[in-house]
Amino acid sequence: MRVHHLNTGTMCPIGRRLVNGTGSIFQRARMVCHCLLIETNDGLALVDTGIGLDDIGNPPRLGPKWVRQTTPRLDPAETAVRQVEALGYSKSDVRHLLLTHLDRDHAGGIPDFPNAKVHVHRREHDMAVTRRTPAPKGRYITDQWKHGPQWAFYGEGGEDWFGFKGVRALGDREPDILMIPLPGHTLGHCGIAVRSRGKWLLHAGDAYFFHGQMQASPKMPLVLGMFQRRADMDRAMRVQNQERLRTLKANHGDAVTIFNSHDPVDYENCRCGQHQEVPAHAGAG
Repeated sequence: MRVHHLNTGTMCPIGRRLVNGTGSIFQRARMVCHCLLIETNDGLALVDTGIGLDDIGNPPRLGPKWVRQTTPRLDPAETAVRQVEALGYSKSDVRHLLLTHLDRDHAGGIPDFPNAKVHVHRREHDMAVTRRTPAPKGRYITDQWKHGPQWAFYGEGGEDWFGFKGVRALGDREPDILMIPLPGHTLGHCGIAVRSRGKWLLHAGDAYFFHGQMQASPKMPLVLGMFQRRADMDRAMRVQNQERLRTLKANHGDAVTIFNSHDPVDYENCRCGQHQEVPAHAGAG
C-alpha cells in the first residue's frame, strides 16, 4: 500500500523553546498538521484533512483566539486538496476521510472532498455533530461539515492489534487500515493504523503532542504541555493511552512506527524514512 506523508497546515506560535523544545523563547515555533494520503483498493483515503480552503478563505471561522494563539500560515498550497491535485489526482479520487477526531485543525478539509465518506468514532460524532453529548463551548467548528457528508461510524469492539482493539475502517476489502480507539484528547479520539511495506504506521492523532513523550522517561516542553492539558476532555484516559503507546513502541518499535499530528520531528522522520513516497517539495512546511 503506497502512503504519502503530507503537512496540511503549518502553525507558528511564539515561544519556540517552550513549544518545540529547541531555539529561543522569542522565535516562532513550528507545528504541522500531519496527514496521510493512502492509495487503497477502494480509491484514495486521507487520514485527517488539516486546514481547508474554506478556513483559509474565512480565517475567523477557526476562532479568533485559536488563530491568535497558533498563528497558522494559511497557505492554500498546504491544503490536502491542493496537494492531492499536485500529485496528479483529482479530489474526486479521494473516497474516504479517516479522521482521528473532529477538532478544527483535523476536520477543516472535509468540505474540500464533498463526495468522500467520513469515518469517525461514534462518540466523536455524537459530541461534535449531533450534540447528543454536550461539547465544550467553541471546541468544534460545525461549518466544516454543514454540507452534510456521508458518515461512517466505529465503536469500541474489533480485532486485536498489538494489544489494542482495531476495526477495519474499509472492511475486508482493505484489511490493512484499522481505526484504533485512543480516547482522552476527545472522547471519540482514534488512532489510524496502516500497514505499508510489511510494517505498520500508527497515526496517533493528538494522543500525544511531542516526540519526547514516547521516550522511556517522557519529556514535554512547558507551553506545549499546558496546551495539551487544556485540550484534554479526559486527562486520565489520555495519560493512560500515552503509556500504552510508550509500551507499544518499547515492545514493537521494530514493527510499528508511531507518530502524532503536530510534532515536526515526527513528521520529518516519516518524510525522510522508508515510508516516504511524496516528492520533497510537497507538504513541506
